Amino acid sequence: MVANPVERVSVLVQEPPAQHSWMPVSPCGTGCVQQRPEIGVARAGLRAMGALSVLFAYPFVHIVTPASRRSGVQRRFARTLLRACGIRLRVVDRRTGAAAIGPRYAGPGTGVLVACGHIGWADIVVLASVQPLAFVARADLIDWPVLGKLARVMRVVPIERERLRRLPDVVEQIGQRLAAGERIGFFPEGTTWCGRAYGTLRPALFQAAVDSAVPVQPVRLRYLDGHGNRSTVPGFVGDDTLIDSIVRVLRARNLTAEVVLAPVEPAGTDRKDLARRCERAVRAEELSDAAHAVLAAAGRQLTKAAVEAV
Repeated sequence: MVANPVERVSVLVQEPPAQHSWMPVSPCGTGCVQQRPEIGVARAGLRAMGALSVLFAYPFVHIVTPASRRSGVQRRFARTLLRACGIRLRVVDRRTGAAAIGPRYAGPGTGVLVACGHIGWADIVVLASVQPLAFVARADLIDWPVLGKLARVMRVVPIERERLRRLPDVVEQIGQRLAAGERIGFFPEGTTWCGRAYGTLRPALFQAAVDSAVPVQPVRLRYLDGHGNRSTVPGFVGDDTLIDSIVRVLRARNLTAEVVLAPVEPAGTDRKDLARRCERAVRAEELSDAAHAVLAAAGRQLTKAAVEAV
């Protein structure tokens, strides 16, 4: 029996479920994580105290807040938690007619499935900072100290990836909640990546949007350092423990989470087609960068050939 909450978190994180051939696997490891200039231990400790204060206060505030105001309170708490961790938030809205609802996933009472790439534990806080939503998350998250209580308050949809037979029940539950007007976020890669590399969006849970005829909001999420370059510091990959990842983020300097709301994708009738459309939307920037690199390389080759011809 593990009595210390910190040790219990570490045990839960370091004991992954049994692997199956269909389960997503990321090649990213701790070697992918950048070592950036860090703030001092004392300042990081103050950040940790501030973050813990927010985490412990939120469940109580949630209970005493009228239901009609809880959404706004949750959003403010998520943003406060980000600031306490030293993470700035930047939201870019690229949807047509988005001014009607502002930088939000959907209007009040409108169901939407939010699909995003997965980098680390901070992703959930970042997405909730844009607009409160429930999440599909690993089932044992509910048993974690502090975070488990927060997960229950946020009405997390638990999923056991190692038990394939239960997947249809999870899809049905998500579909019913979407049809009832809920916003639900999920990470269709099925595992975390470092923030530079990325995986394929698995189509299984997109079936919930198809069944409920609810649209999907693709989200491009990346973390940037003080120079505007991609940062892998928040990556929770490989042999990382939750504690190591949290400490690394708390000691990071000038970290910004950038959320790009891509155009909404209609559910359609084919989950595989829906997953492909959302993947193109989520990876648009990466694909654009890759195409630019190919064209640049081709241009250099042409220039070299022209010089040699002279």
